[in-house]
Amino acid sequence: MAESEAQAGNYDNMVKMVEDLNKDLEKLLEEIEKLTAEIPSLVVTIGFVVQATWMAYDMVVMRTNPHLSNSMRRLEDAFLSCKEEMEKKWQEVLSEYKGEKQTK
Repeated sequence: MAESEAQAGNYDNMVKMVEDLNKDLEKLLEEIEKLTAEIPSLVVTIGFVVQATWMAYDMVVMRTNPHLSNSMRRLEDAFLSCKEEMEKKWQEVLSEYKGEKQTK
């Protein structure tokens, strides 16, 4: 009889352990669902942090390397002059096209 009571006690303990485990797993699942819902906003935030970090790095590099700053300035000047020439050419091509279209 004592053996049967001990087995009943072990069974009750096992049932309680399984119930506790189920409760813990449910809580864990709820936490995972909350975190999963927050992931898109975290990804966007991390993206902004990475961008800001690279911008800060670029600024430090430019301030500590004067040759880079001068090179960037020359590159910008070359780009602007190229852009200006392309706009002039585009206007010439456009006016030629309009002239051909009107004569037809």
